[in-house]
Amino acid sequence: METMSAFSLNVRPDNVAVITLDVPGEKMNTLKAEFGTEVRALLRQIRENHDIRGVVLISAKEDNFVAGADINMIGRCKTALEAEALAKQGQQVMAEIHAMPVPVVAAIHGACLGGGLELALACHARLCTDDAKTVLGLPEVQLGLLPGSGGTQRLPRLIGVSTALEMILTGKQLRARQALKVGLVDEVVPASILLEAAVERVKNGVPEHRRLPVRERVLAGPLGRTVLFNLVGKKTEQKTLGNYPATTRILQVIETGLAHGISSGYEAEARAFGELAMTPQSQSLRHIFFASTDLKKDPGASAESGPLRAVGILGGGLMGGGIAFVTACKGKLPVRIKDINANGINHALKYSWDLLDKKVRRRHIRASERDSQLALISGTTDYSGFSHRDVVIEAVFEDLALKQKMVTEVEQHCAPHTVFASNTSSLPIGDIAALAARPEQVIGLHFFSPVEKMPLVEVIPHAGTSERTIATTVKLAKKQGKTPIVVADKAGFYVNRILAPYINEAIRLLTEGQRIENIDKALVKFGFPVGPIQLLDEVGIDTGTKIIPVLEEAYGERFRPPANVIDAILNDDRKGRKNNRGFYLYGEKGRKSKKQPDPAIYALVGSTGQKNEFNEQLMAERCVMLMLNEAARCYDEQVVRSARDGDIGAVFGIGFPPFLGGPFHYMDTLGAREVVAILQRLAVQHGPRFTPCESLLQRAEQGLSFWPAKETDAIS
Repeated sequence: METMSAFSLNVRPDNVAVITLDVPGEKMNTLKAEFGTEVRALLRQIRENHDIRGVVLISAKEDNFVAGADINMIGRCKTALEAEALAKQGQQVMAEIHAMPVPVVAAIHGACLGGGLELALACHARLCTDDAKTVLGLPEVQLGLLPGSGGTQRLPRLIGVSTALEMILTGKQLRARQALKVGLVDEVVPASILLEAAVERVKNGVPEHRRLPVRERVLAGPLGRTVLFNLVGKKTEQKTLGNYPATTRILQVIETGLAHGISSGYEAEARAFGELAMTPQSQSLRHIFFASTDLKKDPGASAESGPLRAVGILGGGLMGGGIAFVTACKGKLPVRIKDINANGINHALKYSWDLLDKKVRRRHIRASERDSQLALISGTTDYSGFSHRDVVIEAVFEDLALKQKMVTEVEQHCAPHTVFASNTSSLPIGDIAALAARPEQVIGLHFFSPVEKMPLVEVIPHAGTSERTIATTVKLAKKQGKTPIVVADKAGFYVNRILAPYINEAIRLLTEGQRIENIDKALVKFGFPVGPIQLLDEVGIDTGTKIIPVLEEAYGERFRPPANVIDAILNDDRKGRKNNRGFYLYGEKGRKSKKQPDPAIYALVGSTGQKNEFNEQLMAERCVMLMLNEAARCYDEQVVRSARDGDIGAVFGIGFPPFLGGPFHYMDTLGAREVVAILQRLAVQHGPRFTPCESLLQRAEQGLSFWPAKETDAIS
């Protein structure tokens, strides 16, 4: 057996060659440019040995085949031509695999993504395991790129152009059964027999490529293609609003290959890959990828974490139910919910049941898996079963006296080491811990709603919280599938503090006569997933505005919302989507009626709603610049520990446009001088709330940035 750095070749007694991929020292297999020569040498060896009947490609990693190509390679490219050469090199290796005179079969277990799937597509057949970890996809679009090693050409020919477009344009990942159904894999087998099944496939010879359904054949033809690409192009433009250039190039490259043949397609793919790698959008998206990967490795504290065997939750409301779900079903930890009455507990259990049952109906999990996950959650109206909980998460009303009472009760009924984590969005953690016997074990753990969907949590130590408590809480958040950032115990913490001025400004635009839908449209065009006014409706106007007086009291004038507007809206019994009336009116639940802006709002806020000049760019600028200014203050006051945490917090917490890389990356891209100049202009036009903060003025003067100059080196 000959061992190489990442690939080893073993020719079995039955003359089937097995190439095993195992990148040394890495948890995940990723493809690196330097592997090209190794693979070629192996292929040459196989070609020269005429006894070999075929090849199986398999991974030695426990839970992944190949997770993709190493993204650092792209960062090292200085020009579009260098990145194009990288793609061409990938294409050539894949072409050589595909041209092998004997059958080559990919045996896939775990993640098979990006370059990993392109490697599998170059083989003559693919088998995968029925394990939940096995997923196949081409997620390059999420990094502002397209598949560059032949994926844009091979996938449409294998599974049909409409299914391929959906996968490549969205980065959608398929599970084993879905992959079999669309023809991406030829067989699904249990993990225990993967290698044997692949060897069998080699011996039986690779079957003829399955014939695509008639519909797919028509869509690949000249007429069907025109209709399909027009339709998909329009839909994609509506979704991306021109902010993601990769989607346009993906459509062009796939169409080129279908219209002018596969070699023109490869050429267009490599060229587009090179050009996209140099776009600011791709650089920003890769920046976010590296920052979040870096954050995953950060333990958040200098001490070891405490034990994490069982969790308690106080309060069975919406947040309590969501936290119970992610703790039990993602974190696989037993959860006990305490509520003052049985209804609360039933409500929280139903929350998890509904989410799991939906997965069963969609065939993502079996009914038995749903039942075993639900069995991890129990409930009580007293503290029975709480004596051995390592962490108790409190999710009761935002009432300081009530939360302090909870701390005292937990200290009485739980173990001496139990951590008390409060899911508060507005109360200082130091105040919650004020009466605690063990204040070092009290911390904030702020989830965002809906808990099962929002990836971010803020971990908030107060001045007396121990490092061990921080480490335990960060570890728990990661187990729950969350991305935690550690932030300071100051009013609004980080996310709500930068969000409040942004929302206030949107409401101010409303009072100046701008229309509800135009304000939202301007910020969606800028790149947010929803506009600020719709966001307030989604969160709940009562919930979303609770933080504003707290911030105004802490930081003064600049957080003051337009006078009486929120009160007028709340007094009219408008809470947003939860009671079907907010700034928008919603049809009855379950009905597909669209939300409509409610013209009655204008009279409530003392506006005409008739302002005719509608400058999207200026509206977005006013809202976003206030957010950036506040983010810079948070950085200076060390509310966030780094620009990395601040960027991830804004992108994962409030949907700051990922293609801009987060507030600090965006300010660095614009340059502090430009940020200051825009703020000063807005301060003259619209008032002192736009006055640039001290740190931005200093940065502008000294030409400094928030991120180190070579950020990829700093975080990769």
